[in-house]
Amino acid sequence: MTFLKKLHIHPLFLLLIILSLFTGTFVQLFILFAIILIHEIGHYTLANHYQWHIQSIVLWVFGGVMKTTEATNRPIKEDIIVTMAGPLQHIWMFAVIYGCSFIDIIPTSLVQTAFYFNWLLLLFNLLPIYPLDGGKLLFYILSLILPYKKAHQYTYRFSLLACILLISFLFFNPFTLTAVLLLLFLMWENYQQWRQHPYIFMRFLLQRMKMPEIEILFVDQSYTLMDIFSLFKRTREHEIKLEDSTYSLSETEALDYYFNKGKIQESVGQIIKVI
Repeated sequence: MTFLKKLHIHPLFLLLIILSLFTGTFVQLFILFAIILIHEIGHYTLANHYQWHIQSIVLWVFGGVMKTTEATNRPIKEDIIVTMAGPLQHIWMFAVIYGCSFIDIIPTSLVQTAFYFNWLLLLFNLLPIYPLDGGKLLFYILSLILPYKKAHQYTYRFSLLACILLISFLFFNPFTLTAVLLLLFLMWENYQQWRQHPYIFMRFLLQRMKMPEIEILFVDQSYTLMDIFSLFKRTREHEIKLEDSTYSLSETEALDYYFNKGKIQESVGQIIKVI
């Protein structure tokens, strides 16, 4: 029941459902809807298992979007498991579709349609383009080896580049208008996320949690706190040590100086002198 309360169907998808009643494609659209719904149930089930706060689940023509408030404050292992839970649903769906091919009362055309949609949605969602599952996995992998800020920026840059390359490829090959529109929509989503990057990064800082591993950052005294924060990795807690000095700051102290004491423009060297 909780899942149904959070479930929303995008107006464009609703319009297509209504139009399908008049165009004779309702059964095909219902198959597509069912596959997308099962995919999102996979995400929801694992997110609910880890007690994520789920705001809503919106179903689009190309897939679904599960909105949560857990974007930066969960272990990456959880993020990867919740993200993979969607694509993994397609595996058992292939088995079910294959089994349906042996049932005489089910038309072969419907089985072929279900098989095609299942493959299409699986491959599409695994494209390394944000906010698709493949794009999220790219971000999590980059977050394991790069500072959060760089991982975030590189993900959107790569997503935009991938969209441009795919659109260019489609223009020189047979393509459908739907495919181009989907890629343009994904480009717009990445552009919007890029504009929100400063706010997303601030949320990342505000939601920092204790990590089992500590990484020491050696920084010049001319660095501002924001320069230092740009070096923070999602999977590490940090201790900040000043070059040519015995002074150091914990990550918690640095965040406190920035958010609570208003040390926004001062260099870390100036802050140390005041201590």
